[in-house]
Formats: sequence, structure tokens, C-alpha cells
Amino acid sequence: QVQLVESGGGLVQAGGSLRLSCAASGRTFSSYAMGWFRQAPGKEREFVATISRSDINTYYTDSVKGRFTISRDNAKNTVYLQMNSLKPEDTAVYYCAATPLVGKATLSSEYAYWGQGTQVTVSS
Repeated sequence: QVQLVESGGGLVQAGGSLRLSCAASGRTFSSYAMGWFRQAPGKEREFVATISRSDINTYYTDSVKGRFTISRDNAKNTVYLQMNSLKPEDTAVYYCAATPLVGKATLSSEYAYWGQGTQVTVSS
């Protein structure tokens, strides 16, 4: 079992930055690839970014490439999402998730554990 707790969300103006954190407890954090997803009102949850167990491989959805950076600190059992140049369309609840799968995991169904989410609101 892995427990995930997100933090760092908030209200920011367009063009601003936020850094989300996701603290993990339970089984060995480094055994899991980690991902960030988001869900805007009235929309389905969508993939944002993923990072491999060893912090070597990352992958992003096209809409955030060059603006968002996913990273992890296995010593601190924490994964981060640095979000720069935020746009109003980035407004959503952001979730972190953990998967035991190896390889690029971009589907919600590939993730076994989820946090409760943190709200990010970008004003225009």
C-alpha cells in the first residue's frame, strides 16, 4: 500500500509559477514510477507527466512540454511538478499517482495508487 499526499496548489495569475509536491509513505517509493494527472471541471482526468523509478526517464503531454518539469527525490519519498508559464487552461485539480509498471504509463488505469488532489487555479 502506498499513501500519497499532494500539496502546493493555489491561485496564481497567468504567466506565474507553482510547484506541486507529492509525499509518499508506505512501501518503497523507488519501486514505483510516478505520474501527475489533472482534471478540470466537466472534463475527464488527463495525463500530465510521468517519471521513471530512477529519475532517468520523463514524459509529458504535449500541452505542458517546455513549461512543466517532473522530478523526484527518492531519499525524501517525494515527487514534484514545477509548473511555469501557467495558463488559464491549466486550471484543474492535480493528482499524483504511483504505478509499479515499467515503461511509459500515461493511462489512469495503469496507476495503482492516487492522492486526494490539489487545486490549481490560474487567473487571466
